[in-house]
Amino acid sequence: MSQQQPPAVSVIMPVLNEERHLRNAIRHILQQEYAGEMEVVIALGPSTDRTDEIAAELVAEDPRVHTVPNPTGRTPAALNAAIKASRHPIVVRVDGHGMLSANYIATAVRLLEETGAQNVGGIMHAEGENAWEEAVAAAMTSRIGVGNAAFHTGGEAGETETVYLGVFRRDALEQQGGYNEEFIRAQDWELNFRIREAGGRVWFSPELKVQYRPRPSIKALAKQYKDYGKWRHVVARYHSGSINLRYLAPPTAVCAIAAGVVVGAALTPWGFVVPGGYLAAIVAGSVPAGKGLSLKARAQIPVALATMHMTWGFGFLTSPRALARKVIASRREAVQAPVEETVTQGDQQR
Repeated sequence: MSQQQPPAVSVIMPVLNEERHLRNAIRHILQQEYAGEMEVVIALGPSTDRTDEIAAELVAEDPRVHTVPNPTGRTPAALNAAIKASRHPIVVRVDGHGMLSANYIATAVRLLEETGAQNVGGIMHAEGENAWEEAVAAAMTSRIGVGNAAFHTGGEAGETETVYLGVFRRDALEQQGGYNEEFIRAQDWELNFRIREAGGRVWFSPELKVQYRPRPSIKALAKQYKDYGKWRHVVARYHSGSINLRYLAPPTAVCAIAAGVVVGAALTPWGFVVPGGYLAAIVAGSVPAGKGLSLKARAQIPVALATMHMTWGFGFLTSPRALARKVIASRREAVQAPVEETVTQGDQQR
């Protein structure tokens, strides 16, 4: 990857009902400080808002923007369709409500070269546009909300299991056959698992930052985190070594609070100590998380935290074994690259 001639980049974007953010997300891509050639491929799901109309306007306004259909509406199918329709050696994944920082692509391309990684990614920097979204953003970037997940809270650069979104070498994507479309959620983790199993490297760097717009309502946030929990349990059954205490905390909290309420109502008021203690903890944790926000936003952080924790835990606990069996049956073995394809430019110069 020569500095004089940066590699051409394909940006792929799955969208479904993204009329609110799509134009701004595309603007952040097209205005990147990157000297190489660029294309944007939007995979259009069956939206019920003005997403398709806005996408058509974007195509008419800039020849770098293209669209492909995604009739299933499923994210991994959209990603595979966009990868197939794109043509450049570097593939950048962006969501329809994600806003790339100005030098995101240039930094990612540099990191691919410096690290020899097959995929690099950074921080999911949640930012809200109203009091509720600001509360959710604060919850999503706090340790009490998401634990020690580096792509939420930051951390040192280094190899990791998975990253948010990702900037890939195309040959790594094609080598693994793209995304497993049975993974309606957690498809990033599963693909990165195969990349690592094949001897590839997945790299996190805090230099990479994507502004993320949180879900606009409690209902939407609850569905999002319920799905996260459900699919995290699928991943745990798919790969038993992937679970850790951070993932077990929400389902444990759900069970403990439910037990406390039952004991408190049926046997002794002491049972309410558990849900009361949880409530006190999230209220206390919301104080540092809400620093600098309006009073209205700060007051809603405990609601956002409880919604995230409880629905994630409920989704994990109720995740059906049949879903895991279906996904496990679709397991793809990691495909090893020929030795000569794994040599980085830095190796060639030594």
